[in-house]
Amino acid sequence: MKRIIFAVSFFFANALDLFAQDKAIEVFPSAPYDRFIIFQALALFWIGIIGLIVIIRMKLREIERIQKMGIDREQKDTPLLD
Repeated sequence: MKRIIFAVSFFFANALDLFAQDKAIEVFPSAPYDRFIIFQALALFWIGIIGLIVIIRMKLREIERIQKMGIDREQKDTPLLD
């Protein structure tokens, strides 16, 4: 039992050291050129997302237009290819 208590207390003592560290982790690179590349990639990504949304809206409007015209309905006098 003493070994378990010692192991748990040792674990928590080491874990507290992790919270006390002041080391700052850099998210973005410090070089301006690398930062520019990251921001450029993010801009292209969002432009692509916006482009996809526009394409989806255009397709939905086309479907609504076809439905209003009645082209999607079957006609009774359509000749069959036999």
